Amino acid sequence: MAPKSRGKRRTKAAPSKRRAKSAASKAASTRASMTDDGPSHPGRSLSDRLREMRSKRGWTLEQLASLSFVSRSMLSQIERGTANPTLGVAFRIAEAFGVSLSDLVDVPAVAPKIDVIRGDDRTHLFRDDVQCRIRTLSPLRLEKDVEFYELTLKSGGALRSEPHFEGTREFLAVEKGTVRLTSASESTELGAGDSAHYPADVPHRIENVGRGEAVAFLVDIYARTPARRK
Repeated sequence: MAPKSRGKRRTKAAPSKRRAKSAASKAASTRASMTDDGPSHPGRSLSDRLREMRSKRGWTLEQLASLSFVSRSMLSQIERGTANPTLGVAFRIAEAFGVSLSDLVDVPAVAPKIDVIRGDDRTHLFRDDVQCRIRTLSPLRLEKDVEFYELTLKSGGALRSEPHFEGTREFLAVEKGTVRLTSASESTELGAGDSAHYPADVPHRIENVGRGEAVAFLVDIYARTPARRK
């Protein structure tokens, strides 16, 4: 998918899935601490951390974008707290800084057992343009074997994704409208109530082929013991 753009390029070697899971587990174990005003906001914590690390190195957004293979606009949104990165994006940023995922996220130590993402929380709006709107439904600090998204495809819109980490699969459940799903050379049409499971470590896309808006729920499932991407 996705968004998540979650680690989705071939131009730079990515860490092994084992390393990814280990770093994500460490990040998950360091939960957000309670303050006098309640738990700290994870999106804001990440935006502050990213801005601080970039400032210490004297890097511009353009320099960080070149090193991390993450677009300048996405980095800017993360720093402003208006977007929450997927695991793949977070790993590429962490690699650019030469730190672990947990060091980048820098989440404090205690979190509530119920983790809520509100419908109006724009830090979880991953993408919103003329093609589609993608809302992240899984918290960044959640252990990342799985990512969960709400996908709204505008009339004629499409979500085109490069291959994710090797072994990644996706589940797609259509809530409204009609979409055409393509994974590598295979394609099928799905309507409201239909669902599909398919490889996502190959080029894949989801297109709105109906007359109105299409809404679907998308789940990225990452292999637990994948090899490095070539």
